[in-house]
Amino acid sequence: MPFPLYLLALAVFAMGTSEFMLAGLLPDIASGLGVTVGTAGTLTSAYAIGMIVGAPLMAALARKRPGRSSLLGFVLVFLSAHVLGAATNSFAVLFVTRAVAALANAGFLAVALTLAATLIPADQKGRALAVLLSGTTVAMVAGVPGGQCSVPSSAGGPRSGPSPRSACPQPLAFSLASRRAMDRRK
Repeated sequence: MPFPLYLLALAVFAMGTSEFMLAGLLPDIASGLGVTVGTAGTLTSAYAIGMIVGAPLMAALARKRPGRSSLLGFVLVFLSAHVLGAATNSFAVLFVTRAVAALANAGFLAVALTLAATLIPADQKGRALAVLLSGTTVAMVAGVPGGQCSVPSSAGGPRSGPSPRSACPQPLAFSLASRRAMDRRK
């Protein structure tokens, strides 16, 4: 399998971890923002709705754009949403940033799946898609425990809202590396 495919899988892992990590952070987010854990749990719903709406919508919008620039655009929107979400003390803003991040994640995944199929011969498409989606599989296994461990409980408690360390899984670095690797293929 070509190296860029593994970089795309790594980016899918980073984005997926952001999605699944939230479950372990809910008590800290609730405490930091002064809402109930149940209310904080709606952040998961915001992300799910963003993915459901975003997958077909973002795929349609990105259909006529170059794959690499679409991937980079989605990663930048995803990263921006997480930076804003990590910096806010407002639950409403955090809710919106989760939905926007999900739209970007859905778009990234739609484009990455299409691009992955073009990186390899036709008889290896199934394997290529399995490699790409392994990022999501590992994110499911690691995301919740990662969230549980990423915000240590201390005497002072977490700062208001999720920490930047836990809210930003560094997808930009993976995207830039992936883009450079794809540029070398041309």
